[in-house]
Amino acid sequence: MGQEIDLLINYPKIKRNVKERGATKTEEDRVIARQFGEDFFDGDRRHGYGGFGYMERFWTPVVPTFQNHYNLSSKSSILDVGAAKGFMLYDFHRLIPNIKIAGCDISDYAVKNAKEEIKPYLQVANATNLPYADDSFDLVISINTIHNLEKEDLATALQEISRVSRKYSFITVDAYRNDEEKELMYHWNLTAKTIMHVDEWKSFFKEVGYTGDYYWFIP
Repeated sequence: MGQEIDLLINYPKIKRNVKERGATKTEEDRVIARQFGEDFFDGDRRHGYGGFGYMERFWTPVVPTFQNHYNLSSKSSILDVGAAKGFMLYDFHRLIPNIKIAGCDISDYAVKNAKEEIKPYLQVANATNLPYADDSFDLVISINTIHNLEKEDLATALQEISRVSRKYSFITVDAYRNDEEKELMYHWNLTAKTIMHVDEWKSFFKEVGYTGDYYWFIP
């Protein structure tokens, strides 16, 4: 199995009022959010981001971490599964000139409203059936995406990520390490359908044959 490593360590930390969020979110809000349409990205805050626009400060400091860890260069190729509007891919493209990029997302809305420079590299697709050949990419990344699937489909998505990667992969998923974090995680959750203890995740990775790197989102 791969390495537990925080490659988002340089992603800007955002102060979150987790319990307040949990108190204001309803099941109806979650149903709307899980459609991953305009309401989720650019609608009311209770359904998602409340406006999802590119900000240089988020992914710019993260790209060098990936670049150094995986020795990425202009000859490398990467895929972002759950690319949304392509903001992370844009910064990879900008900071590592000529790197080959591709991205997919289940949201037709996100792809249609992606950053203009990245639209040619994006397509609508489900993580359970990635539209790429075996061993297509040096690195496959999926940030806070595949936990939005039911466990059986999530297993398929992990196998798909492994299939299209010729070398490396890195994912982050919703997780907790103790009862306090579990409570906060369920307060925070809006879209995830599979949330597990970190040890359960590690066992699951072994069970389904995922051998890439991984880390956790814990609010």
